[in-house]
Amino acid sequence: MKSITACATDDLPAMLEIINDSALAYKGIIPADRWHEPYMPLAELQAEITRGVRFYGCGVDGRMVGVMGIQDVKDVTLIRHAYVRTENRGHGIGRTLLEHLSHLTSRPVLIGTWKAASWAIRFYEQNGFTLVTEAEKNRLLRTYWSIPDRQVEESVVLVNPRWRIDASA
Repeated sequence: MKSITACATDDLPAMLEIINDSALAYKGIIPADRWHEPYMPLAELQAEITRGVRFYGCGVDGRMVGVMGIQDVKDVTLIRHAYVRTENRGHGIGRTLLEHLSHLTSRPVLIGTWKAASWAIRFYEQNGFTLVTEAEKNRLLRTYWSIPDRQVEESVVLVNPRWRIDASA
C-alpha cells in the first residue's frame, strides 16, 4: 500500500539515495556540461529546502520509493525534483505523488524538466500537463526559477489546466 508523508530531516539520506539513483537516467541524455555526480549533493538538497521546497515521500511497505517537491513562487506552485527509485518505476509512484502535491494548492502548477528527458515530458503530459511555447518557457523559467541560462536553453516547462484559465483571465 502506498502512503504519502511530508519529508523530515531524518529522511534526507533516503531522499538523496532516491534522487541520485533516479537521476542516473539523465546521464548521457542531458548535455554533459549539466551532468555531475552526485547529481544532487546533500548541500544542494538542503539549499532547496531552505529556499522553500517542501518534499513529500511515497512509501511502499514502509520504505520510501519516491520523492517530489513543491514550492510556492510568486503566484504559482512549482513541482520540483520528482524522482522514483529505478526498481519502482512504472507502478504509479510518480502519479500518486503528483496527484497528492497538485491537491495541496489551488494555484496554477508549473513543472520544468530537461527537454531531452522525453520520458518525463510524456509522464507529465499523461497526467494532464501541457508544454508551453519556447518564448513562454523562457519567460516562465526566468520569472519563477533561479537556474543558469544554459539550463534554460535545455529545459521545457509544462503547465496544468489552471495555468491556462488564470493566464487568460
